[in-house]
Amino acid sequence: MTREEKSIAIEDLTAQLAGTNIIYVSDISGLNAETTSNLRRACFKAGIKLEVVKNTLLAKAMEASANDYGDLPSVLTGNSAIFISDVANAPGKIIKDFRKKSGKPVLKGAYINSEIYIGDDQLDALATIKSKEELLGELIGLLQSPAQRIISALQNKFAGSEEEAEA
Repeated sequence: MTREEKSIAIEDLTAQLAGTNIIYVSDISGLNAETTSNLRRACFKAGIKLEVVKNTLLAKAMEASANDYGDLPSVLTGNSAIFISDVANAPGKIIKDFRKKSGKPVLKGAYINSEIYIGDDQLDALATIKSKEELLGELIGLLQSPAQRIISALQNKFAGSEEEAEA
């Protein structure tokens, strides 16, 4: 890879990093072609971009980015792949699902909305993070619940007074 190709690759990675707040870094080495293809297919269906990257290029792209990746570049050893998503827990769920079959991919780290997660032991926590849509749904449900109770109580009160008036 020439210097020019490297600088273009770094610019592309920097642009990808700038366009998202959710990045998982994992090791997918050791996966056979069929399993890798299945992983890519599952990522595509979930709206996740999976890309195998060179560690030095990704580290330079992280350095050039406006985001603060903290210690995340320190996990860039061996083979690395990045999962880029709009939903915080989607890559975690896919990684967890695939590990049931082969023990890979191994999570190296993640960057989610300015928070840094380092190590494979963070996978369970990352897979259970609620998405923005899930949180909004819960919030709306919580806000509707007291109003529904009041309306129900008022309806019962009026229904009871109408029955008394008829008797």
